[in-house]
Amino acid sequence: MADDVAFRSCLVRLAAVVVLVGLYTQSFKKMLATYLFGIFAIGGVLLPDWDYFDRSISQWCTPFSVDHDMDAGSRSAHFPTTPARFRIYPVRMVIYVVVYGFGLYKWWMYISN
Repeated sequence: MADDVAFRSCLVRLAAVVVLVGLYTQSFKKMLATYLFGIFAIGGVLLPDWDYFDRSISQWCTPFSVDHDMDAGSRSAHFPTTPARFRIYPVRMVIYVVVYGFGLYKWWMYISN
């Protein structure tokens, strides 16, 4: 439920940014580019399977399985209570900074011209 609230609030903020870009640039193409960039950015942060990526980076290419028949008590022993989205991992942060930084730079260059 909290993920739905975060997703909805991000979409509302994106709509506000798209409207502001449209008013500033008077360009439908730039509004569309802003919307697409925003959707991919929101999807990249909110949609990944964090249990899968919450492993060593060397194991990201190996299959991942979770026992669905575990009860809640044994599951809490294996999975921390803090959502993985809010834990900071250096490699993940470097990947996000590089990808989103480059995307934001290209978007800004397109909008400002």
